[in-house]
Amino acid sequence: MVKKVCVLGLGYIGLPTASLLAIKGFAVHGVDISQHTVDLISQGKAHIHEPDLDIMVKAAVQSGQLAVSTEPVAADVFVLAVPTPFLEDQKPDLSYVHQATMSIMPYLQPGNIVVLESTSPVGTTERIAGWIAESRPDLGVTESLHNECERVFIAHCPERVMPGQILRELVENDRIIGGIDSPSTQKAVEFYQQFVSGMILETNSRTAEIAKLVENSFRDVNIAFANELSLICDHLGINVWEMIRLANHHPRVNILQPGPGVGGHCIAVDPWFLVDAAPEQTRLIHTARVVNDYKPGYIVERIKQRAERFKDPVIACLGLSFKANIDDLRESPSVKIAENLSRLTIGTLLVVEPHIQSLPESLRQEHVHLTELEEAIRRSDIVVLLVNHDMFQRIDRNLLKEKIVLDTRGFL
Repeated sequence: MVKKVCVLGLGYIGLPTASLLAIKGFAVHGVDISQHTVDLISQGKAHIHEPDLDIMVKAAVQSGQLAVSTEPVAADVFVLAVPTPFLEDQKPDLSYVHQATMSIMPYLQPGNIVVLESTSPVGTTERIAGWIAESRPDLGVTESLHNECERVFIAHCPERVMPGQILRELVENDRIIGGIDSPSTQKAVEFYQQFVSGMILETNSRTAEIAKLVENSFRDVNIAFANELSLICDHLGINVWEMIRLANHHPRVNILQPGPGVGGHCIAVDPWFLVDAAPEQTRLIHTARVVNDYKPGYIVERIKQRAERFKDPVIACLGLSFKANIDDLRESPSVKIAENLSRLTIGTLLVVEPHIQSLPESLRQEHVHLTELEEAIRRSDIVVLLVNHDMFQRIDRNLLKEKIVLDTRGFL
């Protein structure tokens, strides 16, 4: 019976997971390499914005069920929820996974379960098994060589949650669980059945890994189609949002909405893992990535053309997060657009992002200011809507009549 869980990585997935498990009655020890993050959570505070997460963290810490530090402890289950970014050449960076795995080596005991939740290239879970086998030869990692009393169980269970809905979807979403062998799958399934109400879908680790990559690649390809349509319609002088609305009345057509690009740690990253693993077989997926990565630069060029009408233009950039109503700036095309405009120094940038307290380091320039919505609209010559936050719905459309407006979301 699982009593204690050690969660490594207390970010957008790890902290909600650790807090949820604590509320469900597990003794949870959270680990993060950031002392600042550890200190905040120890005070019962969430360092990221997610609806109701602050309440859950406070309750989990005050109950004594959630403790945090920068070092792991012994546990029954180790959940790895660390970043899996890519390098400059779009190669996957597994250094965080490796560091997390090595950090638990002294604490692993026979019967332990190690679960990788981080979205990862195919074969990563098997690599974890290899690292454990090499560093802890006293522990078995396979069914054939060791019995249950001598081995650890290793599986992959990719997260499938949407920012803004994480706490609900951690419980309600169906989960794919794939072990390095059948006993590992079964042990992980028994653990997740204790707090997941959605279906548990069993497979092997490699299939679980690629399934998550394919889910996000599917979305990336379809967004690329919408973004390419927006380029075509701009060229032909057609309203892309009206066209898509009409086309979607076909009973078998469901075109997504275009935007300034694709962001977030999943959709903008995961397809590159597939391209890296099978470069000759992923031409469509690769092209979709190129289309979506092209879009921010295209938006910047459109802004530059309009800014030429002014001697010293004031440009309002509405939104920085990668999607609406969250504070997550990871891989955000809106941030890339603001950064490019800042480097070009074509005018003053008034950035409106209601979900952050300060600008990211890359935008801390004299001519870039984090500004309230009303002031940004009033002072600007050019208004660029980059994120369709709900609060932007209250913009007085009459104030926009004297402005040049670029709406990348079809929101205004």
